[in-house]
Amino acid sequence: MLRGINRQNIFEDGEDCERFLNILKHYKFISNYLVYAYCLMNNHIHLLLKENHESIGKAIKRISSGYVYWYNNKYKRCGHLFQERFKSEVVETDEYFLTVIRYIHLNPVKAGIINDAEQYKWSSYREYTGTPIVTDITYALDLLSPNREHAKKMFQDFNNQNNHDKCLEHINKVTVSDEVIRELMNSIGIISPQQLQQLEKPLRNAIIRQIKNIPGVTTRQLANLTGISKSVIDRV
Repeated sequence: MLRGINRQNIFEDGEDCERFLNILKHYKFISNYLVYAYCLMNNHIHLLLKENHESIGKAIKRISSGYVYWYNNKYKRCGHLFQERFKSEVVETDEYFLTVIRYIHLNPVKAGIINDAEQYKWSSYREYTGTPIVTDITYALDLLSPNREHAKKMFQDFNNQNNHDKCLEHINKVTVSDEVIRELMNSIGIISPQQLQQLEKPLRNAIIRQIKNIPGVTTRQLANLTGISKSVIDRV
């Protein structure tokens, strides 16, 4: 999920939404990600992506930078448009995968903008029930039925079910203290940030990955503790 900085609007009209979707589609062929669902709201964006050869962090940077450049030019503004760091979570099961898709598509319904997901133009819902343009619909529909028309009907029924789905925005954030991270670094022989920085890249990256796997560790926190830039940590 990406939010506008200070929760400001990031889409002022339909042209803005169209441009974002064109950018999303354009970078599919460069970053080689799959798009399973999206929803564009006035001041935030929901995306369900699958990374392949390039990290989600790098792909999101391409998408957001491309849109901000166009948006700033259109509205004669400069500076940041999105909050510094997007929120994300890993989707690990097929059941939760379908839940997240429903949660994304029902965002404008639960916000009181429309009564039915089919009515909302700026989400991937209509691509599932009609013709896909940006969205890779095969995996989700195949989970429901091998028959495409039957799968689409099941998809509509699933989205119309009463639910209390709680996804990314409702997760209780786990935090880890700096001291815990320092203790881990010390336990593997890293006494100072300079020592980590001077290691050969493969070993350095392996240690960074080990620390990143601790639930609750943030990129900013790790950058502050290691002296290694956030962009490098995101790529590891």
